[in-house]
Amino acid sequence: MTDRRDRRRLSRRTLLRVSAGTVTLAAAGSTSAVADGNDTARALLERRCPEATLEPSMGYCEGASTEGCADDHPATIALQQAVRETLETEYPNVGTLVDAGFKPYFDTLDGDDDGWSHWLSPEYIGDDAVLDPDRPESVLVDNTSWRSIGVMFIATRDGERIDPPPVYDIDEGVDWMPETETDALESDGPGTQAEDDTVDQDSDDLADERGATSEHEAEHEHEDPPADDPNRCSPWHYHTGAPGRFAWWFYQQAYEQEFADGNIRVPCRTPCMMHVWTVDHPEGVYAHDGPPPEYREQPPADDPGFETDARPGEDELDWDLLPEEVTPEERPESVSLDLENWWS
Repeated sequence: MTDRRDRRRLSRRTLLRVSAGTVTLAAAGSTSAVADGNDTARALLERRCPEATLEPSMGYCEGASTEGCADDHPATIALQQAVRETLETEYPNVGTLVDAGFKPYFDTLDGDDDGWSHWLSPEYIGDDAVLDPDRPESVLVDNTSWRSIGVMFIATRDGERIDPPPVYDIDEGVDWMPETETDALESDGPGTQAEDDTVDQDSDDLADERGATSEHEAEHEHEDPPADDPNRCSPWHYHTGAPGRFAWWFYQQAYEQEFADGNIRVPCRTPCMMHVWTVDHPEGVYAHDGPPPEYREQPPADDPGFETDARPGEDELDWDLLPEEVTPEERPESVSLDLENWWS
């Protein structure tokens, strides 16, 4: 007889088949299988995580507001420029991220090859800084050029998730910026256009594309942020879909060794996160999904920054090309989980 524990194991392939509309919970090493539909899988989700979904999905964090997040707002311009300076001087490419202790994650469960990857810093995730352009919790990398294209701030303090601060609020101010610079922003007022030769914010074509509904928005309709206010910019979101939950769980297990404390349960949601793209993006600086390939085009990194036969611009960045010191012992595609760790 098949062991009950074996029959309740959930592999990557199983999860992908759930997302496609059919779930097969196969016994490990067994010839028998139990076929079921999405309704059963969704019922399991509701036991512990009523917001969770099998498909990619997200929600807005407490106090989130996108109404005041214009790309030409002085606070947005200042934040993007500060992030750009950090990436250009400290983390311009994969080699510098490896040297700085960042850890890679290549999306596994969403079924799409987006062409860019997340590089996470255990140091910055574990410190007490939040929304600090000098200490980004995650750097976003184009897998073709091997160059940085933005950051993902993660609202954690000492590794624990917290309620995130706004980028800008007319009453709360701009906490992430020195007071002298904040005073200068207030004197400029909203809507001031920064002079930046590296980004053409006035491009008519880009403006037209930003006014259109994106493919991401069409597939993943989101409710309005809970505190939408034209005087507040706080575009923080969290992930409740299986791909995002698994990615955060994998980071915690592979790089923070949480399994050593007996904590192997997949969280119901991720911490609050916020992208700041330093390349042009048709959906704006804070867009949830990555920029299309044509917006990521840039000269490849001059040197990989570590010993490898692969070359930026010629070889697509992935696990196999990275040095052993930054790759986990077990990769996401080889992980299997008991169902109770996902749903119960």
